[in-house]
Amino acid sequence: MNVIVFASRKGGSGKSTLAAHLAAQVHKSTKPCLLIDADPQGSLTLWHKLRGTNEPPLKIANRSVTEMVAAAKRDGFEWVFIDTPPNTSAVVDDAIKNATMVIIPARPGVFDVDAVQATIQSCRSARKPYAVVINGAPARRDDSESRIVTIAREALAKFKAPVWSGQITNRADLLLALGNGEGAREYQAEGRAASEIGKLWAAIERSIKAIRGNGSATGAMHKQAA
Repeated sequence: MNVIVFASRKGGSGKSTLAAHLAAQVHKSTKPCLLIDADPQGSLTLWHKLRGTNEPPLKIANRSVTEMVAAAKRDGFEWVFIDTPPNTSAVVDDAIKNATMVIIPARPGVFDVDAVQATIQSCRSARKPYAVVINGAPARRDDSESRIVTIAREALAKFKAPVWSGQITNRADLLLALGNGEGAREYQAEGRAASEIGKLWAAIERSIKAIRGNGSATGAMHKQAA
């Protein structure tokens, strides 16, 4: 079983958004995914209610996720996605300790980039693989990323943080899909938002295979915390 934790001390970084879109992308009867909402704000829970199908299933965690993760393994889930609150509380530490990999969303601004340091330190302390994902980015022009995204990547490089080579662009389809209780692929399968979510998932899968020792580290997005 693989546990993907979405964590960042910065509110509004996009943890719930990525968790919802990726869960909708991944969940199949043959590869079941469990969502755990450990954020008291309950954004992931709201999306799940709007979805109205109970697929993928969701559980709410208040202080600890360890027992839920253990139960998910017994129940045969292949993937568990955990959304966490924007702080460094005990539930965040507990989620990271249970992680196969931690995804740290960051918008390309000075406050978000600076805030990732606390989460990176938590991952390093727990010796967990992690990667930063640039989220809510301006659209690429002429196949070139925005200058603010380049600056964010340069700043993150100073922290020696692994950063996904792609980006999740600030697109209306992402928000419209969530409002319908859908993922980007369900909302508009051929859209650019769905394409970016698909590419992010492919990168996560490559990293998980490398972490598990079942694939080459070439193209993996994560860094093994040491």
